[in-house]
Amino acid sequence: MADLNQTQWKERIQNDANACILDVRTDAEIEDGMIPNAKHIDLYLGQEFINEIEALDKSKNYYIYCRSGNRSNQACNIMEQLGFANTYNLLGGINEWNGEITTR
Repeated sequence: MADLNQTQWKERIQNDANACILDVRTDAEIEDGMIPNAKHIDLYLGQEFINEIEALDKSKNYYIYCRSGNRSNQACNIMEQLGFANTYNLLGGINEWNGEITTR
């Protein structure tokens, strides 16, 4: 796992053909908007979160964010324990994001 600031995170995603963005916030939180092309898997779902994560392609590079960076850090650690080699945490989360936001 690597912690990336917003600039590093954006640059890596733009230059990574194998990138997958994960939003690990709650359903209520994503109503305020998401980073474009993000897949939503709520960390608070417990075993269901684990099940959904285990179904993901381990060869991809996962760029993970939440509201402030704490849950995404936890998600990165869980994913590493499950055998994911490349996980990147967005420091400050969506609270500090100044890029594009989409709504459902």
